Parts: sequence; C-alpha cells; structure tokens
Amino acid sequence: MKQKIALIAFGGNAILPKDQRGLQTEQMKNAQKAARLMAHIIKKGYELIIVHGNGPQVGNILIQMEESTNKVPPFSLEVCDAMTEGSMGFMLEKALINELRKNSLDKEIATIITQVVVDREDPAFENPTKPIGPFYTKYRAQMLAREKKWAMIEDAGRGYRKVVPSPKPIDIVPKKIIHDLVHSEKIVICAGGGGIPIIINGRGLFQGVEAVIDKDYASSLIASEVKADLFIILTNVERVYLNYGTEQEEALNTMTVKEAEKYYKQGHFPSGSMGPKILAAIDYVKNGGKEVLITSASYLKAALVNRSGTKIKA
Repeated sequence: MKQKIALIAFGGNAILPKDQRGLQTEQMKNAQKAARLMAHIIKKGYELIIVHGNGPQVGNILIQMEESTNKVPPFSLEVCDAMTEGSMGFMLEKALINELRKNSLDKEIATIITQVVVDREDPAFENPTKPIGPFYTKYRAQMLAREKKWAMIEDAGRGYRKVVPSPKPIDIVPKKIIHDLVHSEKIVICAGGGGIPIIINGRGLFQGVEAVIDKDYASSLIASEVKADLFIILTNVERVYLNYGTEQEEALNTMTVKEAEKYYKQGHFPSGSMGPKILAAIDYVKNGGKEVLITSASYLKAALVNRSGTKIKA
C-alpha cells in the first residue's frame, strides 16, 4: 500500500507568540502544543514533513548579536538561520518524540539543516524589503549602512532596521535525503525559516547570502519534490476569505487553482498576508500536487475531516 505523505508549514509565532517574552520554557511548552497537532496528522495515517517559520527566533538572535557585538564577533544572517534550524528543530523533535511515546507510536524523527538555492539574478536582490533584527538609532543605522553596506529603512517611527531581499527558492539541499527519509517512514523537520539561502556563484560553488526565504514557497517546493499527497498551511484564520475584513467577507470551503488565480489577480489575497500562501498552493498543485489545506491550528483537526479550512485542488 502506497504511503500517504503530508507536509505541514506553520509560522515561528506558533512557538514564540508576540505576547510572550521568548523564554525557553515558554517555547518548549508551545512546541508541545504543536507536537500534539503533528501527532494527530500521523495518527490519520500520514508520513510527515514539518516546516516551521523562524521570524521571532532569528530576530532575537540578531538582537543578541547586536548587544554583544563589542565582545563576540556577530554572525551573518544565514548562520543565524542555521542556528534556529538547530534549536527549533531540537525543541520540536523532543516534544514530538514524547507525544508519540504517549500515544504508543514508534517513529523516528530527523531534523535536517536545509540549504535552499535562490537565483543570484533574482530581482529581489535589487529591492530589499524584509525588515529583520533590532531597531537602531539614526546614527547607528547610518554607520552600519556605511560600514557593512546594509540597506536600512525607517520603520514606522520606531527606529531604523536592516532590510534584506526575499528571493524565490528554486532548489532544495539536500532534497534526496528528505525524500528518502520520509519515504522510509521517518518524520522529517526541515527548511526551518524557509531554509538557509544560498546562491551558486561564478565558480559553481555554494555561497550563503543574507536574505529571507518565504517558508510557504520553500514548503511548496519540498512538497512537490517528495510528491506529498497533502500540503497543509497553518495560518491565523480558520479559512481563506474573499473581501476579508469587510462587510462582504465570504469564507471559501474549496477552490480550484483557476479560481485561486482569479481571486489573487482581483486583489483578494494581499502580498503581506494570504498572498504568498495562495501562490505557494498554486505552485504545488500545478507541479502535480493533489490537495492543499489552509486553516488555523485551532481548526486543524476539524479541517482534516472536511469540517473546516479551505481546500485547493486542481
């Protein structure tokens, strides 16, 4: 019998919500909550790949780097990404192992440090837009822009922040290992934060770049590579909506790819919220994927039995 494979993508806020301080104990408890959801998917008969965001976590590491810059040389963004892949992978892995033990499920889990290739000619490199890390004074921002060639912007009157590009992922390293692990019935945690961005330089070698990769785009690429049967995108709303936040708001239970493309072009899914998730879903289905489920963590169990969420199919 052919294995069923699911890939689930969720944000770093699931492990570190905005209303928490970011204590290790808090994040461990949140990982336990996430693990209970993951275990539910496994009990439904799916082999599982987990992709998580890392925005709050990598932001905190960058703040730590800035605060200690006179004592310890700071790391670049791609190395900080790798640090979160390891630390968050450990928290999720331990929590999920314990949850599986409670349910008498014998599954091995592997966290894979994942590099993601982007095109060095991607137009995003000409227009950095993603704010990361701490807020700086104008003087400090000007100094960093001069010394490190960082792009800096003034952020809503709160100070100045570094901005980096957000190029589209084009390949996953190591995709064959991820494929082989999940097809041998191992749970895989990979591409944390969208993965560690790399380019292939003029000598044909991998080179890290300071950029942010959207985790939903990276997840879509991985889901296509492993031929996942179900691509789950967790967000902060129960369903996808047309005219969201207005009196004409309309919940969508299902969409075809053509409908999703039409609604996207009509402006229903802004680039700062649902847009990337819809585009990632479209890419996955167009590349041979079967089904995308978009819902919130609170409604995931109901969505898995067709009582909630939004499904997108060919």
